[in-house]
Amino acid sequence: MIYGATKMNDMELKQQVVGEPITLTAVMAVVAAAIVAVIVYRLFLSNKGSVTIPGGWKFSWN
Repeated sequence: MIYGATKMNDMELKQQVVGEPITLTAVMAVVAAAIVAVIVYRLFLSNKGSVTIPGGWKFSWN
């Protein structure tokens, strides 16, 4: 047994929600991959070789 831990009763166990952190992490990973894909696509197919996204982020291909 882990020190300082207490056993949960049946009602507390039923209130536990499992899977939300995993789902949120997966969604954030997909969004990050999509953003990176758009940046790479625009860098390789643009004539200037630069991309500016909201928030002041600027990427350039020299």
